[in-house]
Amino acid sequence: MIDNDIIRSQIGNVLTEATITELPNHYKGKVRDTYVLEDGRMVIVATDRQSAFDKNLAAVPFKGQVLTQTARFWFEETSDICPNHVIEYPDPNVVVCKNLEMLPVEMVVRDYMTGSTNTSIWPMYRDGARQMYGVTFPDGLVKNQKLPATILTPTTKAAQGEHDAPVTPAEIVEQGLLSQSRWDELAELSLSVFARGRELAAERGLILVDTKFEFGLDENGDVCLADEILTPDSSRFWLNDSYAAKMAAEENPDGLDKEFLRLWVNARCDPYKDPIPEIPDETLVEFSGRYIRLYETVTGKDFTAEGSDIQVLERIRSNLAAYF
Repeated sequence: MIDNDIIRSQIGNVLTEATITELPNHYKGKVRDTYVLEDGRMVIVATDRQSAFDKNLAAVPFKGQVLTQTARFWFEETSDICPNHVIEYPDPNVVVCKNLEMLPVEMVVRDYMTGSTNTSIWPMYRDGARQMYGVTFPDGLVKNQKLPATILTPTTKAAQGEHDAPVTPAEIVEQGLLSQSRWDELAELSLSVFARGRELAAERGLILVDTKFEFGLDENGDVCLADEILTPDSSRFWLNDSYAAKMAAEENPDGLDKEFLRLWVNARCDPYKDPIPEIPDETLVEFSGRYIRLYETVTGKDFTAEGSDIQVLERIRSNLAAYF
């Protein structure tokens, strides 16, 4: 495990802007900057920007590298289930990939009654909802409890700065977002990839709680996984060895994911109504450490602090020179 002093030393060397003027067709997302090359390939740079509650909150050392390399592991581990958009990795923060025709639904898979955002099932269930996303939930469930069965809770993909909207499978078909056969295909793929992730996570002492997948069509019309998969940004991972004790104590499980920061914010304000307080450096160091621990636990590899003696953007620009 990387020493916290190394993480702390990088608080001032985080990748918040990834504008590379030599690359064409730049689009800046919440976390990633994307470029579309003249030959149709895409260059996606994962920054260290940390978003939650539809806001950019801070920058976290090594976050972009962790996201890219964790997704790389999972893309490779699930390629027999579903092809993906990956072409190559010219830098630890960068994937060069196919430019897919993205499908307009995010496939969210859940195994537990949890969450802290407006589209999560626990806040809605706590407030009385029993019908969500086309699923009927029984009375008597408690926060962080395992669900009777794995469920799909899809959302429509929101525009920049807006939140994804809950939708049922029937509404997806009725609104023409996907055909019934395409929905069935994505549902099967999502559950299969999730099951693979759950199995491998369990072997490593982790509980894969929930995740989201995005899919697109390649030049042949075949479905491919895109964006990122099973990262600490897109998924919740809990430590299995302390889960039962935390449930008995009615405490939140120990997690290695984005929920740590969401809970930190929720304890201090209503993030949808109030200004979000500045996040202290030591909290960001702990958060970074959790992401790095997740990477190391999942992959079984030691995390390498790439290029920590130079500016991250400078390193990325050098590694992408062949694409200019």
